[in-house]
Amino acid sequence: MADRWFESVAVAQRRAERRLPRSVYRALVAGSERGATMEDNLAAFAELGLAPMVAGQPASRELATTLMGQAISFPVVVSPTGVQAVHPDGEVAVAQAAASRGVAAGLSSFASKPVEEVVAANPRTFFQLYWSGSRDDIAGRIERARAAGCVGMIATLDWSFATARDWGSPYIPERLDVRAALRLAPEAIARPAWLWSYLRTGALPALTVPNMARPGQLAPSFFGAYGEWMQTPPATWDDVAWMVATWRGPFMVKGVIRVDDARRAVDAGATAISVSNHGGNNLDGTPATVRALPAVARAVGDQVEVVLDGGVRRGSDVVKAMALGARAVMVGRAPLWGLAANGRAGVENVLDILRSGVDSTLRGIGRSSVHELSEDDVVVPAGFLRQLG
Repeated sequence: MADRWFESVAVAQRRAERRLPRSVYRALVAGSERGATMEDNLAAFAELGLAPMVAGQPASRELATTLMGQAISFPVVVSPTGVQAVHPDGEVAVAQAAASRGVAAGLSSFASKPVEEVVAANPRTFFQLYWSGSRDDIAGRIERARAAGCVGMIATLDWSFATARDWGSPYIPERLDVRAALRLAPEAIARPAWLWSYLRTGALPALTVPNMARPGQLAPSFFGAYGEWMQTPPATWDDVAWMVATWRGPFMVKGVIRVDDARRAVDAGATAISVSNHGGNNLDGTPATVRALPAVARAVGDQVEVVLDGGVRRGSDVVKAMALGARAVMVGRAPLWGLAANGRAGVENVLDILRSGVDSTLRGIGRSSVHELSEDDVVVPAGFLRQLG
């Protein structure tokens, strides 16, 4: 296809589905159990309206802001997502795209590329940490992220290991040995462009997670690291405070939905909170994050930076989230669909779509800056909001 530009995230998703092997695409879509939370993340934004202005709109709009001490060109950060096997360049391409558009990127502990390569591609990298293994193991990962030059830490705590899906979970092998390759061969052959993108690099996806190893150690397999995570007792708030003290820098607690948890995160020393339900991949039945956002923002927004993660697909979603109390949003699936559709350029395309959408929405509602947004700019239907805890 000569012109690989796309005009919306939805188009990027359709192209990703056509390009990726079925198992890879289904792993990307994910969603746990019935998928109710995943669907509500999207539906909730559609329920919110906007209050337009028809004359006197500002001729220019200010989109830039800061998050976790980093200046970003518009209020979007790439959310950390694991093992980006949708493209051989994976997290490095995503980081490069984010850097080219002046925004920060999160890097997962379960990423397919080492933190050192990703920070080299984008110095504004936040390292995402799971509570997995011993304190010594976790401290080692924190020190590796610090040595690599990461500028912030994100602790993801919202995980209940709910994996069953009503539409069936995709087959993901622990390693691509001969048996796994034979099983996946029909899917890969049916997507020759994706297969060729890997074959010309001389290697298939390794399915390892190098950031779960200390420097010099062999990278464990995804499922090996996942098993360690599952067997580690859940973090306490004392553990969170220990992570904050060990990192000694901007620190985000990701996965907060309840007001009482938000307050505990503040007490533990967090400087930022991500109102997140893991994109619907965790406890199904959790409300859409944008429904829970206002209560959390009202409770702690004057003490920490509050970020919204979940369901953002267009610039108007960013504006709606900011009007309801978010300082910025994080996007996970959308950049991966762009990456699958067209590599680094596809991620840049997604970010351009979001930036343009933020700008056009600000014009439409008569705001000259993202910092002017308030609840007066959105139409919130009766019964929309949820306050937990």
